[in-house]
Formats: sequence, C-alpha cells, structure tokens
Amino acid sequence: MNKKYTFFSLLKGMTFSALLLSSTFVFGQNAPIDFESAGKGANWTWTTFENVGNSPIEMVANPSATGINTSATVAKFTTLIGGQPWAGCESKHGADIGTFTLSSSNAIVKIMVYKSVISDVAIKFATSSNSSSGEIKVPNTKINEWEELTFDFSSKIAETNDQIIVFPDFQTRTTDNVCYFDNITFSSGGTTLAEPTVAAPTPTKLAANVISMFSNAYTNVTVDTWRTGWSMATLTDMQVAGNDVKKYSALDFAGVEAVGANTINASTMDHFNIDVWTPNATTFKIKLVDFGANGTYQGGDDVEHELSFTPTKETWNTLSIKMSDFTGLTTTSHIAQIIFVGVPTGTSVVYIDNVYFSKAAASVSSFNSASVKMYPNPSVGSFTIESVKNIENVTIMNSIGQVVLSSEVNSNSFNFNNSNLAKGVYVVQVTIEGVVSTAKLIVE
Repeated sequence: MNKKYTFFSLLKGMTFSALLLSSTFVFGQNAPIDFESAGKGANWTWTTFENVGNSPIEMVANPSATGINTSATVAKFTTLIGGQPWAGCESKHGADIGTFTLSSSNAIVKIMVYKSVISDVAIKFATSSNSSSGEIKVPNTKINEWEELTFDFSSKIAETNDQIIVFPDFQTRTTDNVCYFDNITFSSGGTTLAEPTVAAPTPTKLAANVISMFSNAYTNVTVDTWRTGWSMATLTDMQVAGNDVKKYSALDFAGVEAVGANTINASTMDHFNIDVWTPNATTFKIKLVDFGANGTYQGGDDVEHELSFTPTKETWNTLSIKMSDFTGLTTTSHIAQIIFVGVPTGTSVVYIDNVYFSKAAASVSSFNSASVKMYPNPSVGSFTIESVKNIENVTIMNSIGQVVLSSEVNSNSFNFNNSNLAKGVYVVQVTIEGVVSTAKLIVE
C-alpha cells in the first residue's frame, strides 16, 4: 500500500527510519571539511551515485576566489541530464568524517556553494548500517557566486552517524550543471522553536454530518497509521492544554493511511477540515489519495490531488477546504491516504488536530405553520423570520436550554444578527396569536 511521495527510497538501499544509538558512542566529527591538501575532505574516499557514469568528484582550483570564499581548493561535482534528481556523493563510512553524534554543539551545518543554477542543495547523514532519518534541503539564491547555506539538524539531535551525503543539485534538470562546494562546518546556535500552549478550536459541526479521523470532539474512524514506513518525518502523539495533538517534526512528507476495510467513503462530504499550528513552516501541503474501487494502490484507478497553503505561524490555522478544490480527486469513495508536506523540507515542525470530513447540515426550519419561514438555515452572520401574521415574540435557546434571546417583535418579520453566537444548534420559538411553534437553527 506504500505510496512514495518522492524517489528518495531508491538511494543505494538507504532506509529512512530514524535511528537513535546509545550516547556512549559519542565522537567528534572530522571537520571542517575544507578540501585543502592539509585539511579534511580532499583525500577522503568520495563515492558518487545516481549520476550517469558516476564520475568521481574532483578537487579543483576555486573558480572564484573572492567574496566569502578565498580558499584555494574546492570540490567539483557535475550533475548530468541523464542522472537522477538526487544524484550526489557520499563519504566512506567511518573512515572519513568519523563516527559522531549530533548534539546542540554541532547541529548547525553550513556549506558554501557556487552554482550556475538555482536548485535545492541537500545534506544528510547515515549510520554504519546505511540508516538515515532523511536529508534537509535548502535552495541557493545566487548563481555564479559563492553563497553559504545553513542546515539546521536540531530536530535530529542524538543521532549517531558515520557518513555525510551531499546532493548539490537536487532537481530534475534539462542541462548538465557544474556545482562547486566547499567549507562544510558544524556549530551550535540552533534556535528553540515555539510550541502551542492553547488547544485548537473545538469543532461545532453536528456529529451526524462528520467523518472524523482525529478529533476529541467526535468518535473517530479507524486509521491504520498516522506515519507510514515511507514517511520522512518524526511523529509524536502529545497533548496541548489537555487536547490530543499529533506533532510532525523534521517534516519532509508524512503519509497517513486508512486502507482495506478502513478506506473512507467521503462521497457525501463537501469539506475536508484540519487545524494546523507551526512555528516555522512556510508552506503546508495536503494531498488526498483515493485508491479507487479495487482499493489497491496503483491498481489502475487511483486518483489524487494536492493543495498548498501558507500557514500563519504560531497560531492555529483552521482549514475548511472544499472537496471540489481537490480537482484531481474525481472520486472520493475510497480515500486511503492523506499526505502532509512541510516546507522547508526536513526541518518543518507541524502540529495537527481535528482532521475530519464534513457535509452541510440539512435545512431544519420547520415551524408548525407553513406560513412562517426562517432563512438562511444554516446561518452565518444573520437570519430572518417572516410570517403572514403578526409575530408577537421570538425566543432563542442554546443546546442546553439556556435563553440567549427573548424579544418582543409585533411585526411580520424579524431579523437577528447572530454573529456573536457560538457555532452550534439552537431552538427558535415563535409566538403568533398566542400559539408557540419551534424550529431548529444551525449557526455556522
């Protein structure tokens, strides 16, 4: 059932499960990596991969010994059209960079690059068994000029590794691109990210109109996993102000699966809802995947669509997304996957709550007399009651019977601004010629 969001799993048999080794294996890495003959890197055993012919990286003269980088020697890697987007180079296990544990003192990694194109540069580390918790990608912003890029591995502290892997030009390319890189350093200085202290807003939609995957407000359907094995993220189940929340850290992408008998029939639903809180993600993407009638990944009838959002940082973003906005999702009867994506990749931290599908409530304005109308219902902002006879009084009560309004009207119509009412279901009583009739009002 695995749906690969990207191609990373093809990399030389490397897996992506996070590996935390004993703190007894703590050594300093061989750094800085400056590629000078008397320094580190130039004489290492670098192996290239996923590049046509896999020509080795070269140690060459600095193409522009000006600005921030005046060193004599740099590494040169030419990525080829026929190579994979993730073509790169890696040091020899243990012997080159050595065995080291990421900590607060070395989690900030910097590298200087000189490139003719704008594209992602990625760095990752691996253990002696080729395990890795994934790369972090940062794009260069300058061309034909040295630029220093910063990679924050603070979310991966306590990982013990013995290999560094560099992807200088992480993209699908239309030309051969010459990439130079130099001066890889490790330092402290990671920032402490903010965390949510208040719970996400409690949903108010009627349970009968909801298919909930994760929310304390409803009974949830069965979800097989909130982090598939092919995900590149760390998942933590936690609470915020007593409310259950899922935290994705070091997020590149994370797959959520409800497969087989647990696939979700959202064909009658018109919205997908989720609350999102992030201290640092600039983009948050949501992809819905329907496995089709056969319920099988890549069974020939899969459909999917991804939407991108710019969240407001350090506050709960309540997203209520029209299902019709997922234009590629031509069927919603067998939804089996949701894929969350964070940008910047590998460092985004995202908290989520209240993940559910919903539909609009059916109209419930039904007084005893057909000559009385209440509209719109559900209501957003205001509603109106009209009658062919004089309306003597209107009373509005909340779901626990408390009177929130009692008003003498003495008119054939009554308009009420309900913007100050909490979302939910209310009972409206109308008195006409001494007879009281009722109807339910939904405030959204």
